[in-house]
Amino acid sequence: MSAGFIPADAGYEAEELLTRVVWYYYVGGLTQQQVAEKLGLTRLRVNRIIGQARTEGAVRFDIQLPMAGCVALAEGLRVRFGLTEAVVVPSLDDVQETQRVIGEAAGTLLNTLLDDGVKLGVGWGRTLWASVRNLSSRRLARSHVVTLMGSLTRGSGINTVGVATAVANRIGAECHYLAAPIYCPTTEIRSALMAHPGLEEVLDLASKVDVAVISAGDMSPLSILVSTNIVSQELESLKKAGAVGDILATFLGSDGIPIDHPLRSRVMGLAPETFQKIPVRLLASGGAHKEPVLRAALRGNYVTHLVTDELVARMLLEAESAEEMEI
Repeated sequence: MSAGFIPADAGYEAEELLTRVVWYYYVGGLTQQQVAEKLGLTRLRVNRIIGQARTEGAVRFDIQLPMAGCVALAEGLRVRFGLTEAVVVPSLDDVQETQRVIGEAAGTLLNTLLDDGVKLGVGWGRTLWASVRNLSSRRLARSHVVTLMGSLTRGSGINTVGVATAVANRIGAECHYLAAPIYCPTTEIRSALMAHPGLEEVLDLASKVDVAVISAGDMSPLSILVSTNIVSQELESLKKAGAVGDILATFLGSDGIPIDHPLRSRVMGLAPETFQKIPVRLLASGGAHKEPVLRAALRGNYVTHLVTDELVARMLLEAESAEEMEI
């Protein structure tokens, strides 16, 4: 591939710079001017790089070039945290756009993990909703999709029911719903619901899935869970107890261990210790505000496959290196 007009002092190898330009432009949705400012190039040079990519066939329906920086970070995460696989995508300035591209990358990875007969468990959130876009449409008639947690009481595509239904429709599989709220008002109500034959059956199915795909929630107002009335009322006590975020509505401390808090006994969903027994556990999440909970999830051994963004990948690796130096 010819890339003679790409500046040698741009901070990247020529092919990686070309890939970053077309990735930010076609996938990240940035304008040519925004790409130029982000990479320290002129708009004219960005225009020429995009033109080169079109001419040489580097851009079709997806980008056919790896990015060495992201690949190196992914390998660093894989080795450091003992992952089966890690995928790192470039970070974008907009949080929701970052979630979208992470989700799309997760959908691409999930495609490689699904065969007919697979039992798939799903969580919720904007990132997982975006993953559906890159799931290959097919018919896995012997498979089924199971929600791993309860739902919000208001409708939204990013809710557990919406995500699971979209995934099931995409792969032609049967869907099973944990038809309950995320948190019960009391532990007694939770116990009663858990004894319901239908819900008991779904939870049993959820505990036996082959593959699970989830996201993670942080403690900021950006979190869907934090914005709910139940959690917002408990936010200060959660933080005081050491919570850094949640997976499947169970809040974790920085060490990855579930914190001791009354909400834990009211969760309708798969318990972390049960989730850990699932063979393939794909976590897709990113944005700097998610770094603490992602680090906790990695430390708690909840993840076998990770999809995140470049900034968070660097933060995770640097934090672990700094801690090792202190020891």
